[in-house]
Amino acid sequence: MAKRISRGRFLKTMGAGAVAGSTFSILSCSVSTSPQSSGDGGGNGGGGNGGGGNSLNLYNWSDYVAEETLPGFEEETGIRVTQDFYASNEELLARLQSGAAGYDVIVPSDYMVAIMQKSGVLQELDFEQIPNFENVGEEFRGLSYDPENNFSVPYQWGTTGLLYNRAEIGEITSWDAIFDPEFEGRIAMIDDVRETLGAALMSLGYSINSTDEAELEEAQSLLVEQKPLLRGYFDSTEITPLVENGDILIGHVFSGDGMTPTMDNEDLAYIIPEPGATRWTDNMCIPNGAANVEGAHQFINYILAAGPGAALTNYTYYGTPNEAALPDIDEELTDIPEYDPPDEVFDRLQVIEDVGEATRMYERIFTEVKSS
Repeated sequence: MAKRISRGRFLKTMGAGAVAGSTFSILSCSVSTSPQSSGDGGGNGGGGNGGGGNSLNLYNWSDYVAEETLPGFEEETGIRVTQDFYASNEELLARLQSGAAGYDVIVPSDYMVAIMQKSGVLQELDFEQIPNFENVGEEFRGLSYDPENNFSVPYQWGTTGLLYNRAEIGEITSWDAIFDPEFEGRIAMIDDVRETLGAALMSLGYSINSTDEAELEEAQSLLVEQKPLLRGYFDSTEITPLVENGDILIGHVFSGDGMTPTMDNEDLAYIIPEPGATRWTDNMCIPNGAANVEGAHQFINYILAAGPGAALTNYTYYGTPNEAALPDIDEELTDIPEYDPPDEVFDRLQVIEDVGEATRMYERIFTEVKSS
């Protein structure tokens, strides 16, 4: 997904912040470094240290591993993990392109994997070192951004939709609500060029990957008209507490951020809006310049094991591509219809793709909307 500080419950554990990013420019950012110490947890990941080095540098979205993930990996392999955080796919790319070296595993989203391949910042994976790839479901293999899975394996997946206060406004089903003057000042959108422009495109019945100038201009006009109705553009994790606290009524959020508060508050609901919404997949990749390539493969293989894969999803509330983990996913999560959408909903989900040179047009439009 483009810009977000986390996939999950970042505000509950770390606080909030937002950093804007661009595929074409490096913006100032704050990177947190968090050494992870060993502890209880982990389990059935596979492999020993095998001489691959005793440290691993993970560059990830914040709060995007379970509490036991890194201690479990460290206990099993003897490899100590240090984790840095980025706020957007574009920030991740910019940092790698600027020459930052030493990261062993990164977690880019679908369309960014394709861009990174073209940019030459990824190295091919050695699947002889990732036997747990067999646990990945067929629907998450060979996707358009990496058809042969040469550079990536899936980590988590989810949707982008609306978290709203149904006790206040009743049931909603479509994107129309975020353009409704009735809710002026009580709507928030994700500060993300592809997600927010994509929401406008899909509400108009267009592809989230449109490169048609007329369609994009129509989406721009819709967002300009919407802007006076907004509380603002925020990170998904900043929007969630605004809805929880009643400060706003409708928030544009990623599914983990949207479903988490509904578990404890029946006044809130998360929907996948009609006519279409985003389905994204985050992936594990090894960048060029990785200091511990063997350890990186071990980490990827560990995440794809049944136990660590289930623990990850039970913590983040995002979907797992790991079929071996499915029997151990918490029932309270699988009971949420939006967690595992039925076929008729899944079929109208769209995947953000690299739009090539049109990326510049998307960036320009979003800048103009925010400055209007």
